[in-house]
Amino acid sequence: MRAIPNALRIRNALENAIVQGVYAPGERLDPEALEREFDCSRTPIREALYQLESSGLVRVMPKRGTFVTSWTAEQLAERFEVMAETEATCGRLAARRITESELVEFEIIHARCRELAEAGDTEGYYRHNSLFHHCIYRATHNAFLEHEAARLHAMLQPYRRMQLRVRNRMSRSYSEHDTIVAAIRAGDAEAAATALREHVIVQGDRFHDLLSALRQAGEKKVGR
Repeated sequence: MRAIPNALRIRNALENAIVQGVYAPGERLDPEALEREFDCSRTPIREALYQLESSGLVRVMPKRGTFVTSWTAEQLAERFEVMAETEATCGRLAARRITESELVEFEIIHARCRELAEAGDTEGYYRHNSLFHHCIYRATHNAFLEHEAARLHAMLQPYRRMQLRVRNRMSRSYSEHDTIVAAIRAGDAEAAATALREHVIVQGDRFHDLLSALRQAGEKKVGR
């Protein structure tokens, strides 16, 4: 008997597609097309979209449809600012609370990030970059903070992924990871907080680079 995909599996598939750039910020998700893609009824599609709206990845607009979340430059800057402060808090607590086994896992993922950066594997690096940050969230040993950090991380994933398309950003990202790992390994809470804040915050040239990547992605969608 054919397995019918449930809402959670559909939600995970759509989340991955949004993060991977299959659906760009501002793009409309067509429920009928999704029904055909997942070979299911409207009910699990509707539930999956509701779950994505709760996480902030999509926005449901009455009588217009469901769209991948898109923010103005000011709104995007505000969210990165909050994300930077949240990650700084995670870094501060992780430096104090990380266990030896967690540190081993953290450093293994960090080493894999180096290999992927050296190979120029943007997609692989992005996947392991997410694992890197989730290691820090878990090491806080604060379930509420871990959940909130993961929620913000998911919300900004499509934009953080686009940053890696900017020339030399992947190698700079790895260098910043190196500083973060050293601070957490040393148990230096304030150094870890500062390193994570500076790693996540998007200001000045980095913000203009991100906006340029967003424009380019939009132009590719129009021309496809």
